Amino acid sequence: MNDTIDLIISATTWIVPVLLAVTLHEAAHGFAAKLFGDDTAQRMGRLSLNPIRHIDLVGTVLIPGLLLVTAAPFLFGYAKPVPVAFHRLHPQRLGVIGVAIAGPATNVALAIASILLLVWLPSFSPAVNDWLATMLNQSLWLNCILAVFNMLPIPPLDGGRVLTAISPMPVARVLARMEKTGMIILIGLVFLLPYVTTQLGIDLPVFQWLVLEPANALVRLLADIFA
Repeated sequence: MNDTIDLIISATTWIVPVLLAVTLHEAAHGFAAKLFGDDTAQRMGRLSLNPIRHIDLVGTVLIPGLLLVTAAPFLFGYAKPVPVAFHRLHPQRLGVIGVAIAGPATNVALAIASILLLVWLPSFSPAVNDWLATMLNQSLWLNCILAVFNMLPIPPLDGGRVLTAISPMPVARVLARMEKTGMIILIGLVFLLPYVTTQLGIDLPVFQWLVLEPANALVRLLADIFA
């Protein structure tokens, strides 16, 4: 019984940061789109801080749950993408950039808030303080990982959309066509390629190189500035 309670308490230190991170990330895209003239997200009820409106069964529940159960060294998840009619944004290129970076910028803001709350953590009972400190540390790392991952310059990630917006039109058209296949390419590059090379006796930690190490650098930078 005690083991079950401990497991539930431990899980909440991840569940709360995941729900906040993915919910506010997606809501930020919607708010930015409205700022640049597209109210699609608003009309579809996605300008909401209610996590239920943003939960994706696979990205918000199954993947984080699987990583948690298997004691993975990191946690990752995503929500349902907020619908944006990019052709309605004005000015269009600046609008695309603004909408794209709104999500990762929100994750960075949440990471900063986590550091500040850790620094100014009130004095509760030791058990409550341990729970809060653990949750805030998880929030710091999770949000930095999400910010870095989403800024990878591969469509349909936010970084890919920024790259598309700043590229010359011929290059932008090619990148835009990657919206439907980019995630497959990304999964192959980050997850399948390392798995295959590991079977061949070659260590190729692509996710660590592209995401975990930059996220670690971001954590250190924010800690140096705000801690």
